[in-house]
Amino acid sequence: MTEFKKAHSSIHFEIISQLADSIWREHYIPIVGKPQIDYMLDKFQSAEAIKEQVASGFEYFLIYYNETPVGYISIKKEEKALFLSKIYVLSSYRRKKIGKSSMMFVEEKASYYNLENIRLTVNINNINSIKAYEKMGFVNEGPLVTDIGNGFIMDDYQMIKKIKA
Repeated sequence: MTEFKKAHSSIHFEIISQLADSIWREHYIPIVGKPQIDYMLDKFQSAEAIKEQVASGFEYFLIYYNETPVGYISIKKEEKALFLSKIYVLSSYRRKKIGKSSMMFVEEKASYYNLENIRLTVNINNINSIKAYEKMGFVNEGPLVTDIGNGFIMDDYQMIKKIKA
C-alpha cells in the first residue's frame, strides 16, 4: 500500500536526502556523470537544502510502501501550473504502481490548488522517464537548459500535462 506523508521536520529531510543519494547515484551517474551528481546532491538534496526549499514554498512528500520510505516528491505551486520538481522511487520498488499512485497524488494536489497544468523538467537523455511521462499524458514543450553553477548545466525538456481544474 502506497502512502504520502508531508515532510516537515529535520528527520524527514534527512530521510529524503538519504533516498536521493541512493536513487540519484544509481540512476543519474550514467546519464550526467559522478561529479555533477555529487555537486547536485550537495546543492539541492542535502537535508539543509531541502529545509531551505521548503521555507521558499516547495512541498516535499515522502512516499511509503508498506510503511517503508521508498521515494519522495517535491512540488511547488505556481501561478497556472503545479511544478513537479522531483518524483523519485528506489529502483527495488519500481513496477509496483508506486509511480502511478504518486502521479495521481500530484494531480490531486494540482486540482486542489485549482491549477491548469502540471509542469516538470526531465533530462533529455532520460529516455525511459520521458516515455513514461508521455504515457501519462505529458507533452514535450521543448528544451530547457539551466546553468546550475560550478560549470554544470541541466539539459532538460520541459513537459506539461493539462489537467481538469
